[in-house]
Amino acid sequence: MEQISIDDFAKLDIKICKIIKAEEVLGADKLLKLTLDDGSETPRQILAGIKLAYPNPEELVGRLIPVIVNLAPREMKGEISNGMMLAPSNAEGLPVILCPASEVPAGSRVK
Repeated sequence: MEQISIDDFAKLDIKICKIIKAEEVLGADKLLKLTLDDGSETPRQILAGIKLAYPNPEELVGRLIPVIVNLAPREMKGEISNGMMLAPSNAEGLPVILCPASEVPAGSRVK
């Protein structure tokens, strides 16, 4: 991948969000629809390709995850995603949710 400058990185608004609802997306093999508390007054919806690794979406409720919140909205499978969670892949190629090592408030910025 090409290198980016610190100025490019600074354009990313990454916040810790709390999953308040998680559900399957009709007709999607990999996507889950997550409703998040991002520290604002309005819940945020994102779509994440984590269904194969997390087949029971309700088990994700309450988890804290890092999310890029300033991406342009994107439509997938008739749903709108307003951000992107950050998740590495494990040895089997499945996504793994990143979580803070200790409790932080929803909406905390990642610096």
